[in-house]
Amino acid sequence: AGMLQLGGHAVYLGPHDIQMGSREIPADVARNLERWVDGIAARTFAHGTVEALAEHARIPVLNALSDREHPCQALAALLTIQERFGRLKGIRLAWVGDGNNVLRSLVYGGTALGMAVAVATPKDYGLDAETIRQGRSLAAGAGGALELSDDPAAAVRDADVVYTDVWTSMGQEATAAARRRAFTRYQVNAALLAHAPAHAVVTHCLPAHRGEEITDEILDGPRSVALDEAENRLHTQKALLAEVL
Repeated sequence: AGMLQLGGHAVYLGPHDIQMGSREIPADVARNLERWVDGIAARTFAHGTVEALAEHARIPVLNALSDREHPCQALAALLTIQERFGRLKGIRLAWVGDGNNVLRSLVYGGTALGMAVAVATPKDYGLDAETIRQGRSLAAGAGGALELSDDPAAAVRDADVVYTDVWTSMGQEATAAARRRAFTRYQVNAALLAHAPAHAVVTHCLPAHRGEEITDEILDGPRSVALDEAENRLHTQKALLAEVL
């Protein structure tokens, strides 16, 4: 939709069209596609595949989602926060849930823009050391902060934004039952939000597992800006395309 609105054309190539990694290596895919198109938006799951495409293509390669990062989603979240509060610097964002790809990108984007990012995850499901190092380095340079704990109530205290995502991401289905047990205290519900300021908003990258990481009452309630964020995925990705193409 974004390319069409910008006056361009988009070609969708699914896993059965390319069979990247089994039939054709990423380097060959990149070298072929650069002869036909002006840019590549890669949603490949494996982060190494995105990096390989970017290394070998002479055209822009956008990470539309990988198992490590989801920068396009973070851009949509940041625009949504900017629209609601009129600023990003000094905003406190609380993450409640899994230390996943969306969180990594929010840590990078939020701390680089002077936000305080408070993360609450179970001890075995937190951020990796490299993301923590980069996040704290970015925060130090921009006046932001990165705080880590396993206490959801402490994370949402003084928060302007409460963010959650699914407990089980793509490729983790075999551990879903164990994750549900580990994340029981991390549901975003009315009881948790009682610890947050009255002005705090709630968002989710969607789609949600309703009744797991967030309740219907909160996701559909007046504090939710999840659908605003969903809309802003279109606007931010159009802006990104206009910038790089």
